[in-house]
Amino acid sequence: MLAALLDLVIPPRCAGCDEPGSVACRACTAQLLRDPAPRPPDPPPPGLPECWSATAYDGAARRMILAFKEHGRTAVAPILGACLAQVTAAALTASAEWADRGPRPVVLVPVPSARAASWKRGHDPVRAVSRAAAAELRTLGLPVMSAPMLRQVRRVADQAGLSSTRRAANLSGAFDVVPGRTGLLATLGSRGVVVVLVDDIVTTGSTLAEAARAIRLAGVRVPLAVTVAATRRKDRQGRGRHAQGAGRRTMTESKDG
Repeated sequence: MLAALLDLVIPPRCAGCDEPGSVACRACTAQLLRDPAPRPPDPPPPGLPECWSATAYDGAARRMILAFKEHGRTAVAPILGACLAQVTAAALTASAEWADRGPRPVVLVPVPSARAASWKRGHDPVRAVSRAAAAELRTLGLPVMSAPMLRQVRRVADQAGLSSTRRAANLSGAFDVVPGRTGLLATLGSRGVVVVLVDDIVTTGSTLAEAARAIRLAGVRVPLAVTVAATRRKDRQGRGRHAQGAGRRTMTESKDG
């Protein structure tokens, strides 16, 4: 809250490089938008949809995500939303299903945050970025909405240092559809609406695979998942080797999967 207030009353500084003058300078924004492409984890977990991201989780992208997610720089949300909109548009354009059947309405479904995490941060970052992305895509003429269809139904352990197999076990059964929205999901699916999962970072893919499982139980296909950033393979290996250093990591780096 304090960081958001300061963004309003003092000249802004770039969340990616601390340069004065804007929330996100041109150079850092360009890094966010540099390379929307498929970046699935290796190996991908069972049930993971085709997974795209806008950039790698390093440099300015990493600093901007952390500033937004953990340090209250909520003014960064539209920048990350525009980034997510670009990768979503690229993923849809490249989708064989989209090409075969033509443009159709799209629903962005954000991966749910734990209530305790949202309360501590003062906001739900993935939901905010999903809303911003949907608004950006609508300005491009695409019929897109953001809908928080999922909830976390049980606590999960901190994932720092866990292997991909242990992360998947940790998240198994952690999500389900928000009560009362199963019928809405089924209706959307019957009308050919494309469901796209949204998260900020993909590491092993376990979180997105679990979210996709919950939606599929409602009888709806999930062909795509999109994120702002994807960790590099060497980063994932390093986390496994250096699990003893987990206490020094940020909350973002320890929880995301």
